[in-house]
Amino acid sequence: MRILGIESSCDETAAAVVEDGSSILSSIVSSQMATHAKYGGVVPELASREHLRAIVPAVRLALETAATRLDQLAAIAVTQGPGLVGSLLVGITYAKALSAVEKIPLIAVNHIEGHIHAVASQFPVEYPAVALIASGGHTHLYEVRGGFQYRLLGKTRDDAAGEAFDKVAKLLGFGYPGGPVIDRLAPYGDPRAVRFTLAKMKGNALDFSFSGIKTAVLRWVEERGMEQEIAARRALLCSRQAPSIEDWLKVTPPATLDLLASFQRTVIEELLRRAGRSAEEIGARALIVSGGVACNSGLRRAAAEMRLPYPIYFPSPALSTDNAAMIAAAAFVKLRRGEFADAGLKADANLRIA
Repeated sequence: MRILGIESSCDETAAAVVEDGSSILSSIVSSQMATHAKYGGVVPELASREHLRAIVPAVRLALETAATRLDQLAAIAVTQGPGLVGSLLVGITYAKALSAVEKIPLIAVNHIEGHIHAVASQFPVEYPAVALIASGGHTHLYEVRGGFQYRLLGKTRDDAAGEAFDKVAKLLGFGYPGGPVIDRLAPYGDPRAVRFTLAKMKGNALDFSFSGIKTAVLRWVEERGMEQEIAARRALLCSRQAPSIEDWLKVTPPATLDLLASFQRTVIEELLRRAGRSAEEIGARALIVSGGVACNSGLRRAAAEMRLPYPIYFPSPALSTDNAAMIAAAAFVKLRRGEFADAGLKADANLRIA
């Protein structure tokens, strides 16, 4: 049973064909990174326009790569939310039109549930499990039970983890997206050199807050008068489309490398501490880590070093960031349940799964 997945929740236009919920026959992602990089973040209006340009070619290429005709599809799955409403509308409108014209069932998928299925469709996860979804827009902890029933355990009260990485990188002159740059440079610094103190959570102890560490980095920069150093990195960005690690090291002194290493260590420890506490509280038999931050090599190393009575599952890097294969995988469960959408399907920028 083949499902065409369409994902357009933020700044990636993606299409994929997945068979029986786990066999990925094609996965196409059209990136808008170059469009948004010069603005230091995603510009919603530009994202919508880029989706309009890319969605038809992406779907066609996904079908061609999978050697699949439209009449061979069991369903078309599309991200309903959460995300940027303009971006979501592009994917939903196209999916509804294709569904109506070709008379193919339509399935609406929650983007966060897609991240969970990026792991669940590829590994023998035992339930109950805890899912940590960490990206530029989300930092959530969910209890996942058999039959894919969800309960929200904790969430960020301000910045998402990936957002904190990108904002710190932008502040220090590393450009956007900056999370991968921090991850590449962190091993060159001392992760214990700079001490960060995170706020204690009142109310739900499983919630996250990353605005404080972002402010602490700002103060660290202001106290040291780093204008020339930051200007040098920004000049490097203007002169090179994709600076190498060697290029960055030439304009990043040891003290700043220590800052990056300490920042990354603190965020990683906070993510894993909360996830581990959640797993202990519900008696979890597995921990799922997904979302763009799951690509972080420091996070993966730290998770591998944890001595836990249950396994920790990460998706492949290609399935960690936004993609349509995870949307099609999540839709397979809904297809078997007969959970279909109709022509009244609307984008929901704040859609929840629990």
